[in-house]
Amino acid sequence: MAEPAGAPSLPPGDIEAIERATLAAVAPERLDSLPCWLLPLDPGTIGRAHSAVPLHHGAHDPALIGLLADRYRVAGLAPVFRLPDLPSFETWRRLLAVGGYHRRQPTFTQVGALDGLIALAPDTAGASLSTRPDAAWMAMYLGEGLDPVDGACRSRALARADGTLFASLREGGQTLACGAACYAQGWLSLHGLRTAAGQRGRGLAGRLIRVMAEEARRRGIERAFLQVDAGNDAALALYRRARMATAWTYAYWRAA
Repeated sequence: MAEPAGAPSLPPGDIEAIERATLAAVAPERLDSLPCWLLPLDPGTIGRAHSAVPLHHGAHDPALIGLLADRYRVAGLAPVFRLPDLPSFETWRRLLAVGGYHRRQPTFTQVGALDGLIALAPDTAGASLSTRPDAAWMAMYLGEGLDPVDGACRSRALARADGTLFASLREGGQTLACGAACYAQGWLSLHGLRTAAGQRGRGLAGRLIRVMAEEARRRGIERAFLQVDAGNDAALALYRRARMATAWTYAYWRAA
């Protein structure tokens, strides 16, 4: 799919805040760092929890590639780089390709104001927030057919998450939609939105997102971000209605 219309360029401070907030929500076992880089170290399946990511989108010395890769190898992990698709990283992409890395899973980082999220639904009927995920939330989040290893990794990451609330939408005692909202670094971030297959198209996700956004506003937060797979057309259509715009695209660079 073609990339959605972009948002105005974000200042470096916002880029750093978004990346730090991402790893507050998708919490790795360990978090290392180098100047202007975060190095989440996790043996699990969540890409953001085990890939080196820059904290600004200006030029970075390509000599860091080897140093970053060595940090992962010493930790017993395969090196993975989560790089923005920007001209400032062209040399990095070329060197990684020469070194046997391949670009995988293009993803849009989208940002927007709370007004657009709140306007998705007229109310929050059936939606609620909790400090812990209950069994029904976990069943909806992990879903049918999810790989059990991936599910276990995601469950552990949720248990480590800092500043996260768990949103559920229930009708007649059944959980029909769920999601996680992290309130960190001055941003609301949305993660793991799920709606039961037979309930899609009813606006349940809009109600769920609205309850998350209203809590953000109560905390004095007015901006939100999320990361969405570039091929997830249904989610992208929802986020367009919420007036979210793509701030940048990133992809994972992994060795073959």
